[in-house]
Amino acid sequence: MTPAFADTIWRPMMPADLAATIALAATVHADYPEDDEIFMERLTLAPEGCWVLDGLSGLAGYLVSHPWKGCLTPRLNCLLGALPSPADRWYIHDLALAESTRGQGLAQKAIAVVDRVARTHALPIISLTSTRYALSFWQKQGFVTEAVSAEEQAVLASYDEEASFLSRPVRGD
Repeated sequence: MTPAFADTIWRPMMPADLAATIALAATVHADYPEDDEIFMERLTLAPEGCWVLDGLSGLAGYLVSHPWKGCLTPRLNCLLGALPSPADRWYIHDLALAESTRGQGLAQKAIAVVDRVARTHALPIISLTSTRYALSFWQKQGFVTEAVSAEEQAVLASYDEEASFLSRPVRGD
């Protein structure tokens, strides 16, 4: 018997994937809603950082990431307008998997994609904002909590009261 995820791959996100990505986000992150424009903007600004998990039954996950600078992250549901230049890190805005695909190593494959993209851009650090629900997952991936300013604490509170700003060095092949 072939596992349900055997033919599931991470591939670059295309504009045609946005509707399914947005629908999955509404299901997976019901507590952290974002407007459709957020996904559209991130794909436009950093297409190399936007990926989807494609399988026989359709879109089962997505990764949205982009170059960033410093430890002051965007508030939840906030348009960026532009990316910082120069950047000093790669930022994971969101990584989401349909419940049916969790626990199969597919999130780790997406993180490996982020490592490759960050190396391509010569950015040595990957950062993200973790919600309370995902903190232990990210810590298992080698991300550690960074000391943050009062301004960043206010940004984190736009996610939830236990949100954390995490980083780790980019890993090699």
